[in-house]
Amino acid sequence: MNELLKHYPAHITELQKRSKSALQRDNLQGLVIHSGQEIKVFLDDYGYPFKVNPHFKVWLPLTNLPNSWLIVNGEDKPTLIYYQPVDFWHKVEVLEDCYWNEHFNIKIITNATDVDKLLPYDKKGFAYIGEHIEVAKALGFESINPESPLNYIHYHRAYKTKYEQECMRCSNAIAVKGHKAAKALFLEGASEFDIQQAYLKATEHTCNDTPYGNIVALNKNASILHYTALEKSVPQAHRSFLIDAGASFNGYASDITRTYSFKRDKFAELITRMNTLMLNAVDGLKPGVNYVDLHIQTYKDVGNVLAEFGFINVTAEQAFEAGIISTFFPHGLGHHLGLQTHDVGGFMADERGTHVASPDEHPFLRTSRVIEVNQVFTIEPGLYFIDSLLGDLKASKHSSMVNWSAVEEMRVYGGIRIEDNIIVHQLHNENMTRDLEL
Repeated sequence: MNELLKHYPAHITELQKRSKSALQRDNLQGLVIHSGQEIKVFLDDYGYPFKVNPHFKVWLPLTNLPNSWLIVNGEDKPTLIYYQPVDFWHKVEVLEDCYWNEHFNIKIITNATDVDKLLPYDKKGFAYIGEHIEVAKALGFESINPESPLNYIHYHRAYKTKYEQECMRCSNAIAVKGHKAAKALFLEGASEFDIQQAYLKATEHTCNDTPYGNIVALNKNASILHYTALEKSVPQAHRSFLIDAGASFNGYASDITRTYSFKRDKFAELITRMNTLMLNAVDGLKPGVNYVDLHIQTYKDVGNVLAEFGFINVTAEQAFEAGIISTFFPHGLGHHLGLQTHDVGGFMADERGTHVASPDEHPFLRTSRVIEVNQVFTIEPGLYFIDSLLGDLKASKHSSMVNWSAVEEMRVYGGIRIEDNIIVHQLHNENMTRDLEL
């Protein structure tokens, strides 16, 4: 908490600076940032879990505060319109005295519709930032999520302040507790469902608190990249375990993946080799390097692993030229991390939002940007045995390049992914995940 107190004022100063520059681009007076509001389930009277607007939570560590607003002009102290209803049906988020209070002019409303009394009367010079377009129009906003200021803000969100970096260290620390608990239960022979519950208990999260739906996959389920089914029965045999699970702290996400083998077997050896490959990729995160180039180098390194373990009958270079490595490593190396798991700005070349597309051969990359100091990334190479992709390869002209008996032996394990969260500094990379001994 001391580090948060120390760095928060400078964080607000930086946000004010960015806001002022963004406003000047469209000759605007201010931004009116809506935290969001409850979205009702169709034909029912209760709502989906509330997810706050990231443009709101970058200013404030308030993630469960619907119907609230920020008015920002980049110079004056921002105004926070804090919704605190009188409600005996639900728990109310009561305004508490905290380290951030002094940086805002705070005005409390008890009725959500009263907000118009506190917003600027003439809204021509103000832009609404949020997802509820119908609300913005009803309130009289003409400028709604203007592209130019948002491009500027999204581009600069890739550079994390010291306050943000500390929030992400805390988020990693929470997630690591969950990962250790999950590993222990896997080795005890538990089900996916029970492992998930152990993770949530260790992190003191509910499933709505995690930044994304946890992937808790045993055996062949590890070949499903976004597996979230959570089987409740214990499998007949425990072979492998892939867990991709994060945590949230003050609205900032962690995103960590580990893969384990139940026995000391060939799959365990493959995990060890992929771990080395992953750490080599982390070492490649350097200011001035293009993330696409790092992905391609790691893609080639996966080809080396395929050759070393006898999964292909050709050299790694021949596999690369034929494009068959994508069958085993079909996703990107990683992504920007921050207020969102897949944070914005990854394809922007500049403050104007100039788009830099991924290469045609690697369409699933989540960033094409040059790596710079104070950016935060995930590094998450994988090697999988996915039935549909293997089927396509077997039916292709490159089928003879694969040692199908060796591949068949691995299908029951599903696949491997190992993922850490990295802050890029000028002279070194800070691996937040490994620093916590995971």
